Amino acid sequence: MVRQTTVEDYLHLSPHGRQLLGREVQQVSFAKPTAVIHKGQSVSGAYLVLHGQLRVYTYTPQGTEATLYFIRPGETCVLALNCLFNDLRYPAWVDASATTDVAVIPGPVYRRLFEQESAVQDMTVQALSTLVFRLMDELEQIHSCNLDQRLAHFLLSNASVEGVVAMTQQALAGHLGTTREVIARLMQGFSAQGLVSTRRGAVLIVDAARLAALVGPTGAGIAIA
Repeated sequence: MVRQTTVEDYLHLSPHGRQLLGREVQQVSFAKPTAVIHKGQSVSGAYLVLHGQLRVYTYTPQGTEATLYFIRPGETCVLALNCLFNDLRYPAWVDASATTDVAVIPGPVYRRLFEQESAVQDMTVQALSTLVFRLMDELEQIHSCNLDQRLAHFLLSNASVEGVVAMTQQALAGHLGTTREVIARLMQGFSAQGLVSTRRGAVLIVDAARLAALVGPTGAGIAIA
């Protein structure tokens, strides 16, 4: 039987910190894709992903979803932390992928842990630096790449070791701020070139080297992981 991941696997707290956290932390599990936070909602705590993935997104003026960033295991949401520390409402939307486990640390508890625990301070700083890097990368992609290059970059950056991106074309469209029909046309082109193959709810990268070449010089440093 596989042991369930806990907060302690990611936060190495002092005995006092573990005692404080243990009394207050709540774990929420999502068995299917689920809306977690709506724009304008009050945030009750810090969200630490234990397993699975959260997606933070907004809407374009055309009404399509556009992913801002993903929150992966061991990471927390900077926007939620900003709401906690500055008494603000959440400025975007968040949904969970299937089989996602999230630890919710109440705001007052997180603030106390932040004052006392270096592990929480480190996680907060890392979350901020990771967010800045991801947003800068996304902005660079938007301003310097065509949509087919952005799609290729996203597939390479988010594939598993087997080369699988477990996302529907609708989800890919949501990330890139376009429509499913546009993604379907691009995927047909990729498939015709032998770069990828598609299956229900997933994309398999067939030729990673040629897909990276499509991205351009920046694609040379992308690894499937």
